[in-house]
Amino acid sequence: MGFDPIFNIELNNNCLKPASLNELKKELQLRNPQQWLELCLRMAKYKKENKELLSFLLFLSEDEAAYIVDMKKEMDMQFKDLNTSTYYKANKSLRKVLKYTNKQIRYSGSKRVECELLIYFCSKYKALKLKINSSTMLANLWNGQLVKIQKAISNLHEDLQFDYQKELVNLGPEISK
Repeated sequence: MGFDPIFNIELNNNCLKPASLNELKKELQLRNPQQWLELCLRMAKYKKENKELLSFLLFLSEDEAAYIVDMKKEMDMQFKDLNTSTYYKANKSLRKVLKYTNKQIRYSGSKRVECELLIYFCSKYKALKLKINSSTMLANLWNGQLVKIQKAISNLHEDLQFDYQKELVNLGPEISK
């Protein structure tokens, strides 16, 4: 175990220990705009999620309403292709849509976007007319989303809480299995 003074990082058995967010923030404040550009592009090349997040931040984050509409359209296409032939396949397909939805929610970082997209997911899920109470997996998925929506609503402004609470009530109760 050693310390590299050039990069200001701790080396641990030939493994790189990531710096804390505070250390990264301090280091980034010392960099010039050209270095920022190079770092951002390098990160975008490294991983697809970094590229998607950077695209969101640069092009989509300014208009939250348009972003929500775009995500709902994408969810519509994914629900259209959903395989509901068996409970197992339905659960697997729903989780795939939910994984995509959660990734988009994470990019936005907004509780309002989270509420909108999760409520929309649940409304599309309900419209599938699956016998949710016949499958523990489907019931758990449904109940988990209702809990997440309730938690996100509690972090919103009072006026928005009232509106989203009404939508949540319209979705229906939790399902006991």
